[in-house]
Amino acid sequence: MNRADLTPLTARRGGPLQGRTRVPGDKSISHRALILGAMTVGESTVAGLLEGEDVLHTAAAMRALGARLERTGEGVWRINGVGVAGFAQSLGPLDFGNSGTGCRLAIGAVAGSPVTTTFIGDASLSKRPMRRVLDPLEQMGARVIEAADGGRLPLTLQGAADPVPITYESPVPSAQLKSAVLLAGLAAPGETTVIEAEATRDHTERMLRHFGAKLTSKPHGEHGRRITLQGQPELEPANVLVPADPSSAAFPLVAALLVPGSDLILDAVMTNPLRTGLLTTLREMGATIETLATRDDGGEEVAGLRVTASKLKGVDVPAERSPSMIDEYPVLAVAASFAEGVTRMRGLKELRVKESDRLEATAAMLRANGVTVEIEGDDLIVQGKATVAGGGEVATHMDHRIAMAALVMGLATDNPVRIDDSAFIATSFPGFVELMRALGADLA
Repeated sequence: MNRADLTPLTARRGGPLQGRTRVPGDKSISHRALILGAMTVGESTVAGLLEGEDVLHTAAAMRALGARLERTGEGVWRINGVGVAGFAQSLGPLDFGNSGTGCRLAIGAVAGSPVTTTFIGDASLSKRPMRRVLDPLEQMGARVIEAADGGRLPLTLQGAADPVPITYESPVPSAQLKSAVLLAGLAAPGETTVIEAEATRDHTERMLRHFGAKLTSKPHGEHGRRITLQGQPELEPANVLVPADPSSAAFPLVAALLVPGSDLILDAVMTNPLRTGLLTTLREMGATIETLATRDDGGEEVAGLRVTASKLKGVDVPAERSPSMIDEYPVLAVAASFAEGVTRMRGLKELRVKESDRLEATAAMLRANGVTVEIEGDDLIVQGKATVAGGGEVATHMDHRIAMAALVMGLATDNPVRIDDSAFIATSFPGFVELMRALGADLA
């Protein structure tokens, strides 16, 4: 990308962050609501949908596959689905932009329909591994017609005319992999089972039940789950209220912990136990985070969070916690930079196959701003201290979470922090800059 095409942004230390806000809807729930709504016979309504670029790519893909989607208001969408295995042949390739979640879930959903579909994405998405998803789908009867090296995009998939149910033991802790198999399993007769050694976020299971599928989830081993889906259900139309995204809430939340005098309330944040690893870790570090009124929305737990500036200490973060906070490690590493002592984050192999090699990109972000950091195997080790010099320019590598984490860092460092490009923030958090400025952040 030409530097003239970039949108740099600088964060500077200023006054405290104060106020009450709601971050955009959860990205994971938004993708799943669109896809399952499209696989339902009848009309469903989704409110609070995240209207970021990633999710809008998924909406466009569902339209291209024959579902009718209509935006009726801000964050409110009406979906008329085509039923399980009812996708139509798309006229052109499905473009998922930067979205690994949307692409992998759609690959699973399409694998159960007898159509041939080409999936494309931007330069970043085209580097991400898809073979892990394709392996079980081929066992179920789908066929890869063409793909780039390693099963990467662009790829063309022929869905199964007669999908076969399987029992699949996931080799990596990946909610996207599990979800792809379950979505394909909707079209297969009998039971499709996914076994996880480490339990991953369970939004797909919860939403499948919400749309009328029969599914059981039982403990497996010390930390795992065994999920079994009854195939060929008649999914029922359902309304979905999308809660605020905890992965997006992480950025103003950590900023409020680090900027002296801050006092911030974040409304309606999803607190699903498989998504709250960051809250658990920050509280272990000494963060003052108060849970306000809790409720249940569409099968997901939701709560308000009050965050006040806190003195943090270094901790050891166990590997088994990583599935519940995999997207939050860049901003946790920022918090660790300001904590007294060493923070070791274990078992971060999955970060290497995100929008960037997020493990290396996170370490580079910290080093550029005067933080001592090491990578040992798949562990990230941060030497924290109360003050951080800052003053660096961070290469974002087309990664929205690296961009936002670096800007959070700059709100508390001695010197400003600049990122080379802020454009990709819109993939998951449209309005991030405006929201942070409204709370008192100096971003320019």
